[in-house]
Amino acid sequence: MSGAQGVKAGARWFTLFTLAWLALWTVQLTPLQLLIPLQLDTPDDADGWVSGVVSSGLVLAVGGVAGVIAAPIAGGLSDRTRGRMGRRRPWALTGVWLATLSLVAIAFASGPWGVGVAWVGVSVGIAVASAAFTALIADQLTTQRGAASAAVSSSQALGIVVGVGVIVLLELGVAVGYLVLAGFLAVIGTAAALLLPDPPAPADAAVAREVRTLRERLAALRDRDFAWLLAGRLTVNIGNALGTGLLLFFLLYGLHRDPSTAEDELLLLILVYTLFVVVASIVSGRISDRTRRRIPFVVWSAVLQGVASIVLVVAPSLTSAMIAAALLGIGYGAYMSVGLALGTDLLPYPEDHARDLGFVNVSASLGQLIGPLLGAGLVALVGGFWLLFLAGGVVSIAGGLMTYAIRSRERSDSIV
Repeated sequence: MSGAQGVKAGARWFTLFTLAWLALWTVQLTPLQLLIPLQLDTPDDADGWVSGVVSSGLVLAVGGVAGVIAAPIAGGLSDRTRGRMGRRRPWALTGVWLATLSLVAIAFASGPWGVGVAWVGVSVGIAVASAAFTALIADQLTTQRGAASAAVSSSQALGIVVGVGVIVLLELGVAVGYLVLAGFLAVIGTAAALLLPDPPAPADAAVAREVRTLRERLAALRDRDFAWLLAGRLTVNIGNALGTGLLLFFLLYGLHRDPSTAEDELLLLILVYTLFVVVASIVSGRISDRTRRRIPFVVWSAVLQGVASIVLVVAPSLTSAMIAAALLGIGYGAYMSVGLALGTDLLPYPEDHARDLGFVNVSASLGQLIGPLLGAGLVALVGGFWLLFLAGGVVSIAGGLMTYAIRSRERSDSIV
């Protein structure tokens, strides 16, 4: 777990780091929550609206698979990169600009195939940039990992508000919305990549450049605690995506809202969710830094997220959706903040920080993109949304309980 530079990061570092993640989350989640569902909606299709739900789920899942492959590969390559630009900066810039160009492409795409191909480009670009930016936590911080992780998770919630809010309030069309996102990422992502420090690799990172077998490079996946962390993180994010990924369709066809009303109510739910995510992320991240107790936060926040989804099964209405959004925000905000800090604590190989944190990012993003596909199947199965939310609740709770399997470092690292 050593290898970090031990830097005490100041306001400038945290500002740039937070802005980088705000841009990444905005361009990843706004299409997922709003633009792709609108782009692929089929209210007048012969097969009905369900076909649009299925198409959206498939497109998002394919993008998720591409991101899963790209993130650890890019992370591993950045561990091995040496040069005047640093280890992480070239990959952050590459990811930012691949995602930017792909957002321009998706703005002019049509149909599931065209949208799907462009979305793969966006997902790969975000995965590459995320691997580089996440590695900065392990590279440069020791006592502020919870605070940095809180910046990542709170930016996730704010990113949805920024993206969906601008598009809905300014009444931007789908194509213009994508182009605005592309410009935002190009400016903010490039500035953060260039201005954030990227110190030379420590001596123990030289191992990353040695010739090793694939088995050796995937050794982290055989580390018991790290593997349980990834499994729980994947499962909880699937649960979160089941509860949030198809909200626009729930408002349209579960609560029978007209499109403009549904967009306004989606924004309202996102605002409530965001408020509680940000507060829970910051508070839980800082408390876990001070107490060095991560696992209780991770478990019970996932359980609270599960309860939020079950609220929508018991009472499917806008009021219950508001209550669920608040509970989900508290649970998911605390889970993602402390869970990422726990992941940096459990990194088994100092020379492969970016690669292994790529797995941590992948476990979250894959869950967010598998969820809508699985959810689309559940909606199609029963012709409604109750099974979707029930599954989201059960899966979230199960994922949180998986964290209790992490126990071998309890005494040595005091992380529980």
